[in-house]
Amino acid sequence: MRGPRATVERLDQPSAYFNNRNKRRRFDKDQRDGDDDTNMQNDQPEEDPLKNATTLYVGNLSFYTTEEQVYELFSKCGEIKRLVMGLDRFNKTPCGFCFVEYYTHQDALDCMKYIGGTKLDERIIRTDLDPGFTEGRQYGRGKSGGQVRDEYREDYDEGRGGVGRAIQSARMRERETRDYDDDGYGRLR
Repeated sequence: MRGPRATVERLDQPSAYFNNRNKRRRFDKDQRDGDDDTNMQNDQPEEDPLKNATTLYVGNLSFYTTEEQVYELFSKCGEIKRLVMGLDRFNKTPCGFCFVEYYTHQDALDCMKYIGGTKLDERIIRTDLDPGFTEGRQYGRGKSGGQVRDEYREDYDEGRGGVGRAIQSARMRERETRDYDDDGYGRLR
């Protein structure tokens, strides 16, 4: 007979981002090696890199949230080893995420349990275990240097810097066109 069934999802399970990233890598490796059955039998299950992870990815932060605010909130769950704020690749300004590294795995789990989903600067923050911070990951991956999701946002969000970059660029093009037409040049008569 089985024991009681868990009704709560485990906090230390790999995130959807991590699972999808590994699926792509395995698929690419299979394509390179050739999809024969001998390769499939030799594959051993990879060890879970989040099993002893001490780093948290924190997302959905306001662009105006400071390191001191994050440190104060997250230090309530354990001693922080390192905190790395995410930066816009070009402007070197905060762009809405950070990495918090604890000394123990249990502190990171406690943080996910107690702080994930709470509000900081009027925004609900998201926490996920992370395999570990490496240099270069502190920069946004969007074309404009910031977060990719901000480039596709279509609403006004003061905490994330106003309107999405797609709308900003469309408005700028519209203004340029209007200014061009107001000069009287380029207009068909």
